[in-house]
Amino acid sequence: MRIVFLFIDGVGMRAPAPDNPVNPEVCPTLCRLIAQHAVPIDACLSMPGLPQSATGQATMFTGVNAPVFMGRHCEGFPGPSLRKKIEEDNLFLQLKARGKRVRFADAYLVESADELVARRFKSVTTVMALTAPEVVSTTDDLTDDAAVMQDLTRETIQDRYPEIPVITPEDAAAHLFGIARVNDFTLYEFFQTDVAGHSMDYGRACAVLRLYDRFLAALVRFTRAAGITVLLTADHGNIEEMNERGHTRNPVPFIAYGPREEDFRAHVKSLVDVTPAILRFI
Repeated sequence: MRIVFLFIDGVGMRAPAPDNPVNPEVCPTLCRLIAQHAVPIDACLSMPGLPQSATGQATMFTGVNAPVFMGRHCEGFPGPSLRKKIEEDNLFLQLKARGKRVRFADAYLVESADELVARRFKSVTTVMALTAPEVVSTTDDLTDDAAVMQDLTRETIQDRYPEIPVITPEDAAAHLFGIARVNDFTLYEFFQTDVAGHSMDYGRACAVLRLYDRFLAALVRFTRAAGITVLLTADHGNIEEMNERGHTRNPVPFIAYGPREEDFRAHVKSLVDVTPAILRFI
């Protein structure tokens, strides 16, 4: 089985409301997949307070309840204790140990993974990728259309890399599909949704969701024809409540679309279950 895992940052599930841009008029493909191929899962993980990125993502990619391990929700970049836990065991390491072909499709603007080691602040996905450096995608991969920028279209890097052309979201989907076709597991992270959610700018949130929806619509057409399973989930809610700047305690969607989708949905009740389910069915 081949899996492409879409980690979309800061998207929770909430009833329709004037300040909720996650609706069929803005993002019809995402909403259809949520309605027909998703279950709501818990991102709060038995811890009071608002769920945060570092512990939510660490939970998602290790199967360990990171807020319980840390004694609190941890925002932003993981600190030393959480980094150590991620480095000890994570989804990339377990898949590589099973002989699976793995790729982190997000392009780092570096020549090699070695340049990432010295960075002071590292996201959960970067910490995880550095435990299996061969999964890392570089600037050369992006130039060869064998990686995808975190903004999909590459517009955010034009001031530094004008020689790398801007593309459409549909092009980005085609590039991600090309990566997924030759790997057993491909991860793509999109965090512009969380950035837009924190802005409290409803128009900006709609623009980001429309862009992502174009990408998602194209990708699921490609994967359906190729028999690749698409998984999509978030680390916490945010963008679904644009009248608040912070995260939410809303459940997040766990979408499974493709071969064995019912099995995936039946085994995932919270972020703790994501990595175990992938290891169970891949």
